[in-house]
Order: sequence, then C-alpha cells, then structure tokens
Amino acid sequence: MPEGHSIHRLAAQFESVFAGQALAVSSPQGRFAAGAALIDGHKLETAQAHGKQLFLQFSNALILRVHLGLYGAWDFGGDSTFRGASSIGAPRRVGERETYDGGAPAVYDGPPAPVGQVRARLVSDHGWADLRGPTACEVITEAERDAVVGKLGPDPLHPHSDPEQFVRRLTAKGSAAGTLLMDQSVVAGVGNIYRAESLFRQGISPWAPGKSLSERQTLDLWRDLVALLADGVRDGRIVTTRPVHRSAAEGPASPADAHYVYQRQGLACRVCGTPVRLEDMGGRKLYWCPGCQGGPA
Repeated sequence: MPEGHSIHRLAAQFESVFAGQALAVSSPQGRFAAGAALIDGHKLETAQAHGKQLFLQFSNALILRVHLGLYGAWDFGGDSTFRGASSIGAPRRVGERETYDGGAPAVYDGPPAPVGQVRARLVSDHGWADLRGPTACEVITEAERDAVVGKLGPDPLHPHSDPEQFVRRLTAKGSAAGTLLMDQSVVAGVGNIYRAESLFRQGISPWAPGKSLSERQTLDLWRDLVALLADGVRDGRIVTTRPVHRSAAEGPASPADAHYVYQRQGLACRVCGTPVRLEDMGGRKLYWCPGCQGGPA
C-alpha cells in the first residue's frame, strides 16, 4: 500500500499538471460515472493529502476523495509540458511503485484508449490521469472532507501538525506500539514500511504497549517519522538506513541497502548482527530485530 509520502507526491503532481485547468472527468469502467458527472468540466483548484487520503478540490466546491488502498494506482501521460511520474501507486503483488517514462510523445493527440478497469479518468488539454483499483473514489462536500480528516491522526508531513496530539493518542492505549502506528486515527500516513523502520530506529519493541512509552520516546518517534516521510517526499522512495550502515557510505542507497528490517527476515541486523524476525501483527507482516528492539513480553 502506498504510504503517506507517495500521496503527498501525488498531490504535488496534480497541482503541477492540472491546477487551474478545466478537466474532462469520466469513468471508463462505469462504477464512478455518477461521481464523474458532478465534477466534469470544472477546474481543479487544489490538491491536498492527509495521510493516505488524496483530496482534489474543484471549482464548484466539490472534492474528489481517493484512497488507493492496497492495489490502487494512478497512471499519467501527456505532452512535453506535462512532467512528473508516469505512475504512482501499489499494483498487486509488486508493492509501492513510482516510475518514470522516457519522455513525452513527439505528437500528443489526447489520451490513449483506456486499458483495464479505469475507475476515473481526468483529462486536460495537455495530459491525462487514470485511476485503477482504489479502495475509495467518491465526490464529497467540503464538510464531508473535514469529517474524514477529523477522524484521522496528525500527519507528520503537515508542518502545523501537533506532536502532542500524537503523544496523547499513542500513549493513551494499551495496544502494541506496532499496532497503534498502523492505526490512521493515531498517526496518518504511516504504513508497514515506516512502522517497522521507525520502531527499529528508535529501539522500540513493536509489542511495547503504547501507554508504556515515555513522552520523550514518543516525541523522538514522531520527529523520526517527520524526517523519514519528508525524505520519502523528496526522493520518491523509502530509504531509512543511515550511510554508516550501508555497504557503500557514499551516494544514494541501493535497494538492498534501503531498509534496516523491512523484508530482511533471516538476514543479519545491520547494527547488532541478530537475525531479523518476521511475525504477523494485526494481519500484516511485522519485521523487527530481537537484539535491538526486544520481543514479545
């Protein structure tokens, strides 16, 4: 599932290539036809993200809300003025992706014929965006948008988010910290990778009850999430390792060096050498190092 940094990058891309333009909105698949008709022909004013939720605000005061879920993805294309990622999302069995094409076509004469189950298509004079496989795709009012955001926890990528709100929500419950970080009402935008990696980096056991964590531990965890997600927005990928723990300290991290524990089960911990473990927690795969973090109580 795409994590919060990808949705913020999506919002930035929509602002860059569509903001201020009237869009033709359709639903080639048909499932979103009624919603598409409500915003068809209206200008996109802003694109915003909160956690894993994307909100596209149109000039008629309606908002397209999209949650990609496990399998949703946006594909983009257009002429030479239409720049950015060609695809952002999480295709089945592959995991989060962000890919770039080799350049704009020499002659642009509109979007190609829809391929597969395209839930929504947005088209401007210079390019297009196709949405496939989202968990949610609906047109809502501003009040409904506010209600959705009101149920979510603070977003580490929002500069005005209140760290104390994160502290209160995380430490108020006796559930495992690893479970709470995946709860979007506690913190918005954290998924399986950032969950595993941030807990490792802070030396916190995934099984530690939230209420057992000190304010300092929780604030340090928040600050680390802010930094890690901001790096993800900047780089378009999740890299959590420090240069000293990579095979090559200079240059960008290779895919094999990008993470401390995520998908490294059975391999030696980069810090202490203990084999990284894999367990199920709340129906999701959890990766952790028993040497650096401890284990179940």
